[in-house]
Parts: sequence; C-alpha cells; structure tokens
Amino acid sequence: MSDKPTSEILLRDADVILTMDDDRRELTRCDLLIRDGVVAEIGSSLSTTGEIVMATGCVVTPGLVNTHHHLYQTLTRAVPGAQDALLFGWLQRLYPIWSRFGPEEMFVSAQIGLAELALSGCTLSSDHLYLYPNGARLEDTIHAARDIGLRFHPTRGAMSIGESDGGLPPDGLVEREKDILEDMIRVVDAFHDASEGSMCRVGLAPCSPFSVSRDLMRDAALLARDKKVMLHTHLAENDEDIAYSEAKFGCRPGQYAEDLGWTGEDVWHAHCVKLDGAEIDLFARSRTGVAHCPCSNCRLGSGIAPVRAMRDAGVPVGLGVDGSASNDAGNLVGEARQAMLLQRVAKGADAMSAREALEIATRGGADVLGRPDCGRLALGKRADIAVWDVTGIESAGSWDPAALLLAGPTRVRHLFVEGRQIVRDAGVVTLDLPKVIEAQNRLVAGLTV
Repeated sequence: MSDKPTSEILLRDADVILTMDDDRRELTRCDLLIRDGVVAEIGSSLSTTGEIVMATGCVVTPGLVNTHHHLYQTLTRAVPGAQDALLFGWLQRLYPIWSRFGPEEMFVSAQIGLAELALSGCTLSSDHLYLYPNGARLEDTIHAARDIGLRFHPTRGAMSIGESDGGLPPDGLVEREKDILEDMIRVVDAFHDASEGSMCRVGLAPCSPFSVSRDLMRDAALLARDKKVMLHTHLAENDEDIAYSEAKFGCRPGQYAEDLGWTGEDVWHAHCVKLDGAEIDLFARSRTGVAHCPCSNCRLGSGIAPVRAMRDAGVPVGLGVDGSASNDAGNLVGEARQAMLLQRVAKGADAMSAREALEIATRGGADVLGRPDCGRLALGKRADIAVWDVTGIESAGSWDPAALLLAGPTRVRHLFVEGRQIVRDAGVVTLDLPKVIEAQNRLVAGLTV
C-alpha cells in the first residue's frame, strides 16, 4: 500500500456529521473534504477535483480509538479451561499456549485483530505486547499495522518475575530486566515517530505489578521520560489484583503507581476497575489516563469500573477492547455500547448517554494516547473517519440515527485513515482478509496438537 494518500476525497451529503470538535457540533446534510491526509473543509455543496464518496444515508464520525489491546491473543479465543476462569487462573491456563508462539503467530494475529478493529470503525489502536517467545519482536505487530494502514501505538511490554521468584508467569516467558531495557531503547529508536500525524508511536509497558519488579517499573518510567514516550500497564483490574498489591507492596495500586513515577499525562493504565475515591482524585490531579475495557471486565468477572466517577472528576478515559482471549472479540463500537450500558446498570439510566460513550470512544481515547490531532473532525485534524450506513435494519425505525450506540450498525461502511481508504463497502481493501483468516486458522490448528 502506498504511503501517500489520495490528494482529495470528498464525502458528500452525509445525513449527520458528529464532529466531536471542541463545540461537539452535529452537522446535518453536510460534506467533508479530505486533502493530503487532513480535514480540509466541512460544509455544504463542497466541490473537488478528486474522488467523491457518497455518504447519503450515513452518519460520519471520527474514527474510533482503541487504548488497550493484546493483538496476539486473537489466536486464543474461547480456549477451553480459560472460558470461565478469573484473571489469575485464566492467565495460568494460557501462558503455556502463548509460550509456543513465534514471529508468524504475532504477525498474523495482529493482522486479524487490526482488521477486526477496522471493520468496527477503529482508526487508531494501541497494543500491549509483553511476551516475546521464540524470536518474536515488537515489529512483528508494527509491520502488520503498516500493511493494513491503521494508525498504531504499540507498547514494548515485559515480564521479568517468573514462578520461581513468586510471580505468575512461567519462567520460560520472562526476560532479564537488562535485556528488556535494551530492547525498549532499540524499538523506540527504530520505530517511534513523535511528529503530528505520526502513523506509529511506541510506548513502554511493563506488564503488571505482579509480573515485573519495582526496579523495572521505576527504570521504565525514567527511560520513557528520557525518550519522551508514554507509559502503560495494567492496574487495579480485580480484587485479586488489589489483594496482591496490599500483600506484596503494603499499599493500594494507585499509591504503588505514584511512588514509582507512574502517574502523569504521559501515563495510561488499563482497567482500573477497583480504583477507590482517593485513587480517582490522584489520577484526576495528575491527568493520568485510563483504558476502560468493559467487555473484558465482564468476561473475567472483574467488575464495573467507576467510569462515571472518573469522568466527573476529570480523569482522561478511553476505551479498550483488551485481548481477544478475554473478550473474545475486538469490536470497538460494541465496546462503546457496553460501556454505556454498564454505567447505566451501576448508576441509573441517565448515567451515560450514547453520545458521551461515543465521545469516550473517539476524542477521549485520542486524548488518553496523547493524540489531540486525532479523535475529532475539525479543520487541520487528521482525516481518520468512520462512515456508518444507517439505512439498514439496525437503524430502521430510529428517531435519532446519530444515536448510533442505541440503534445503529456495528460494522462501518467506509473507513479512512490519514485520508487513505481502509474499508470500502464494509470490506477491508488493504489486505486479502480470507487469506489471512486461512493462515490464522492454520496456526490455531498447530497450537491445539
């Protein structure tokens, strides 16, 4: 695929454009002009010498942003023995399977996961890869994202404390901390692009407090600040997580994070289901971000994250699909609907509107990842755009087609990233998806023998 976007594309006659701009404008019967990868004009009766894509009968939104994923896990969906386990038991069932992965498994699973995200309206995804068996490297996923054309924020994760040292992962899946830090430097130097409109930014992401040492957490934070990249890990995911922190570290996860330099606008934590009021206040004051993963939290029985309280306090919140071994899907618009419903279950029917949940899925996620150039449709912002067909059965009878999360499709009609079309007429156009699915299923068959 060419790195150069089509010079101009005009989205013509959209029923509604939900801009998620600073004024949260909703524009009806409107056009949007893409030029050289950015939003050039929004208005009526626009003209172009470039390509015209009709958006009649469609709602146009910013591309959705996925702030937490483990792409390699698309190879281990619905694994027997892990289907009904809590977090720690689930991990112990899957670690031996993941230890058999190599570069091909990482690459193909990332292709599948990113294609699934694209079809659900996602234009920017992070990924948390924290195990590297049999020669696998972070760039296995970076190359997959480059090929499909999604904007990517991979993180170099790590595990350093194995079972023999009191950790959860088997010893064969952990790395020496010296090697981890050296490879973190390598991948940042090789692949991180800090410029506006970047297609790839790299973060540092020791896996969790129960799989790495205090020293590695502290050293990774120092390295990230030196390299000016972001930090990511799992935090306060369930009751087991809280109990481990209190037993091993003598404090709650929020205090542990703060003590080691893991708060600030350059940090985002996954899950945070069990944050208490003091921890929420800490994250709000420090502008520490949260990747909310509602489907995974339900699947593993972890609980309902206090997203309403986080939002009200000013904590930056985005959405994550989490790994497909704990979801077991990667549909980001479905994740947004689940986020809305869970807050209503916990706090009442007026706790979260469809539009607020969509804002978390777009602008909110972009802000968590430090990407104010994404997640909104405004002049000069990146042309990462999802076009949703609301003429189908999902929206039939809807009085408010723009309320996509109440009555709308879960698959995009068209998707653009940096002005390049990635999905056309509900099909991925940048890779041979049937061929990749065949490769995925062949790899799964090899893992089950």
